[in-house]
Amino acid sequence: MGQRFEFDSAGTHAYHVGEAPDARTQRAAKARGYDLSTQRARRVTDFDFVNFDLLLAMGADHLESLRRVCPREQAHKLRLFLEFSSEGGGEVPDPYYGGADGFELVLDLVEDAAHGLLRKLGPLK
Repeated sequence: MGQRFEFDSAGTHAYHVGEAPDARTQRAAKARGYDLSTQRARRVTDFDFVNFDLLLAMGADHLESLRRVCPREQAHKLRLFLEFSSEGGGEVPDPYYGGADGFELVLDLVEDAAHGLLRKLGPLK
């Protein structure tokens, strides 16, 4: 039997709860074959800390926000997402400040880190 991976996305603030991803994010993702049309923003909950093996933050401020609400016994699960990238660390820049290519740049970084994470988790069977 093969490994099963479950991924989800949640924010550390409730700014956009219930909303779809930004249209520019959806366009960049769709151009690469990802359909984000059914995704809706939600805020991280206690369920996430207990039921996921890793909680990955896009930046240091998000990581700190997660640390503030994370139960002590689950703190070992918190990491920066780009620790899994080929560059081995850093923060995902805010695409809103990256000009016309900001969303493409962020997607490049996210894809690279996602591939690194999957390699770290082990071969799929």
